[in-house]
Amino acid sequence: MTFMEENLDYYAQANGLRDVNSYLKLILGMGAILICVASPGLLAPLFILVTLSAITLVFAKIPVRVYSELLLIPATFAGLSVIVILFLSGGGQPLLTFSIADFPLTVTTGSANLALLELVRTFGGMCGLFFIALTTPMVEIFSAMHTLRVPPVLIDLSMLIYHFIFVFIGQAIAIHNAQTIRQGYTSFRRSLDSMAMLGAMLFIRAWKEAEDLIIAMDSRCYDGKLELPGRQNPPKPVAIASTALYLGLCISVAIMTSTIVPFR
Repeated sequence: MTFMEENLDYYAQANGLRDVNSYLKLILGMGAILICVASPGLLAPLFILVTLSAITLVFAKIPVRVYSELLLIPATFAGLSVIVILFLSGGGQPLLTFSIADFPLTVTTGSANLALLELVRTFGGMCGLFFIALTTPMVEIFSAMHTLRVPPVLIDLSMLIYHFIFVFIGQAIAIHNAQTIRQGYTSFRRSLDSMAMLGAMLFIRAWKEAEDLIIAMDSRCYDGKLELPGRQNPPKPVAIASTALYLGLCISVAIMTSTIVPFR
């Protein structure tokens, strides 16, 4: 597959939950994120991480490779955050004590519990976000924003920005591939020159793409407002009940396991 065929919107348009009402998918994803953030215990975010990943892979039929690569995105940030929390937050009994260059470091039960909580919160919340991104096309999200009375100028700007993100990434990949074929990254100095040229070409092409878009919009009688499709599949009773049951189960797990911690 080419890059443009593998972007998130491709899977949002072709996934197994494509015909499910987009408002239900937004409620499910946003509800899962809020529960992860608000949960005082780590079992509820962990439950959301496992179950929502299973829903995305099994019911939405998203390839495991794609989903795994997406989960690697927050891995670095989450890992660094966990390390900082482990050694810079305190409370509880010491679990591990050592020193680096005569600087003492201690991991306590409180810091270990907090680090694990932040880790599962991060990945649980990202699973909710990826569920929305992989199952709901952006045009339906923009339509939902319109229904929620978000100012039209913000919706239009969001639509244009989203469009140009993929245009510029595609242009950057094409230029980078051409430079690589011409040995543009064989040394550090040549890499710097190539990157500078890539940035300059992207700026020029961005300007040209914007002018072409303005001409195309004017030729179609653009009046300052981008139209959004109003078609929306009505929610099915089974889908409504499933969404409510899942979120209720997540809330129940968060309440019943709020005091459970792995280290005491």
